[in-house]
Amino acid sequence: MILDGLVAWAGPAGLSLLAIVFGFGLYKLVVFLVVRYTRPNSVTRIFFDASARALSVVLCLVALNSVLHTVPQDLPLLFPVQRITVLLMVMSITWAAVGFTSAIGEVIVKLNPAFEDEWKRARKVETQTRFLVRCLNVVIVLIGAGVALMTFESVNQIGTSLLASAGVGGVILGFAARPVLSNLLAGMQIALTQPFRIDDVLFVEDQWCWVEEVTATYVVLRVWDLRRLVVPLQWFIENPFQNWSRHSTELIGSAMIWVDYGMPVESLREEFTRLLQETPLWNGVTGTVQVVEAGEKGIQIRFLMSAKSSNALWDLRCFMRESMISFVQKQYPEYLPRYRGELLNNENADS
Repeated sequence: MILDGLVAWAGPAGLSLLAIVFGFGLYKLVVFLVVRYTRPNSVTRIFFDASARALSVVLCLVALNSVLHTVPQDLPLLFPVQRITVLLMVMSITWAAVGFTSAIGEVIVKLNPAFEDEWKRARKVETQTRFLVRCLNVVIVLIGAGVALMTFESVNQIGTSLLASAGVGGVILGFAARPVLSNLLAGMQIALTQPFRIDDVLFVEDQWCWVEEVTATYVVLRVWDLRRLVVPLQWFIENPFQNWSRHSTELIGSAMIWVDYGMPVESLREEFTRLLQETPLWNGVTGTVQVVEAGEKGIQIRFLMSAKSSNALWDLRCFMRESMISFVQKQYPEYLPRYRGELLNNENADS
C-alpha cells in the first residue's frame, strides 16, 4: 500500500519540484531586474532588500500550491500537504509584510537625515517612526497568526464556543496582559509627546546614558561605560528622569577644588580663562570662577564652564580640575588646604 502511494505521488512530486524551481527562477529574474534598474540606495531597493528572502519563499509556495490544486484530488495525504503548503504561504506572506513595513521606517528615516540645523526634527521623526513601525509589525503578526489558525478546521468548529466566552476571556486576558498593554500605551504617549528621542542624553537611576533603541515595550539605554540598561516604557511615565539634550546638546558643568584662605582668587581666574581659551572642548559661552564656600579649613572654588555636548563637558571638567590643581601645586604650594593649629609653650599651658 505504501508502494502504491509512492507510485501515485511520483508524477505530482515531479511537477511540484518543477513548480518550486520555476518560482525560484522567477524570484531570480525579479532580483536581476531590480538590481539592474535601481540604485543601491534607492527607495525601491530598500523595500526589496527588506523582503527579498520572504518573497522568494512566497513565489515558490504559490507555484507549489497551484500545482497541488491541479493534481488528482484522490492522492493519499494530499489534503494535509495542501494545508501545510497554505500555512507556510500565510507565514511567508506575513514575513514579507513585516519586512516591507520595516522598510517603510528605514525610508522615512532616510528621507529625513540629521543635518546640523535639523537634527532635532530628524531624531523626533526617527523615534516616532520606529515605534509606529513596530506597533504595525505586531498587528501584522497577529493578523498572520489568526489567518494561519483559520486554515485548521478545528479552529473554525470551536469558534462559536470561543465567541460565547469572549467576555470572560477578554477580562482574563486584560488582567494577564496588563503590563504589556500599559507599556504599549506608554509607548504611544512617548511617541506623541517626545520626552526623549533617539540619541538623547538621559540621566536615569544615577546612570548617565544615551537612548540607543526604542521598542514597543521598552527602551535600550547605552550607559557611558558601554553597558546597556533596558527600561520598560511605563517607567518613564511614572518616574522623573533628566534629559540633557531635549532642546540643545550644550550643557553647563562645574569643577570644585579646596584651597587655603591666602590663595589669590584672581590668579586662579586668570589661569582658568587662559586654559578655557586654549582648549577646543569649551564652546565659548560660560566660564566663571567663584568662591562658593568658606569653611574652617579653607575655601572652595567653583570653576563653571560649558561645552557643546555631554561628552565634551565631562572631558572639560576633568581637564580643568586637573589643570587647576597642578597650577596651585606649582605656583602656590603654600596655599594648598591644610589643618591649622595653635602651639602653646609649657608656661602658657600651665597658667
